[in-house]
Amino acid sequence: MKFELQTVPGVSEVASVGGMVKQYQVVVDPNRLRAHDITLQRIQVAINRGNQEAGASVIEMAEAEYMVRVTGYLTNADDLRQIPLGVNVNGKPLLLKDVADIRLGPKMRRGIAELNGEGEVAGGIVVMRFGENALATIEGVKQRLREIEPSLPDGVEIVPTYDRSTLINNAVDNLYTKLVEEFLVVILICAAFLFHLRSSLVVIVSLPVGILAAFVVMHYQVSTPILCLWAGSPSPSVPWWTGLS
Repeated sequence: MKFELQTVPGVSEVASVGGMVKQYQVVVDPNRLRAHDITLQRIQVAINRGNQEAGASVIEMAEAEYMVRVTGYLTNADDLRQIPLGVNVNGKPLLLKDVADIRLGPKMRRGIAELNGEGEVAGGIVVMRFGENALATIEGVKQRLREIEPSLPDGVEIVPTYDRSTLINNAVDNLYTKLVEEFLVVILICAAFLFHLRSSLVVIVSLPVGILAAFVVMHYQVSTPILCLWAGSPSPSVPWWTGLS
């Protein structure tokens, strides 16, 4: 989901919170290392060499040059097991699986994330680029989430916990309402005490100008996170709208 959301126009980054990072763990057996006279440094060097890309020269064919390179990226646990360490006393190839167990496990963590005390979840914070339209960016993120949701594993749902679009829409509605109320109050006061409606035009013009000046200052403020998402197993006591601002 992180890479999918980063392609949305206006999104700067998606910071991950909680969850676990998958990694391949090489658990060596000291007895087998001692039997084959192999050091840990030798295993580390073998893994590094088996997981890198090396460039070579070029081959000229049909008046064209083809660059030669060797790709040695490890993609699964079987690739790790087949990394050569040398030969044994019988002259047979000695592989990493002969001296270590290859496991799939989580990376060491320094913290967790919970949602409303219902259990551990994996979350992400969508950060907008500076100067972008926050409301348009949020709508783009929501549209991308609707496209991703059908491909989620069974039992996993997306729960928005902080949505800045609600604050933006409420602020705009409140601005229009208060602005209309202030216009009406100014007109009534000018009509009641001055008996001159044209005098109210000065105040009616100054109010929008003051608001526009405030918008100019807000435009140059530092951007903040616009959307926080949590993904986890659904709970009957926690509806999907839990945590919406």
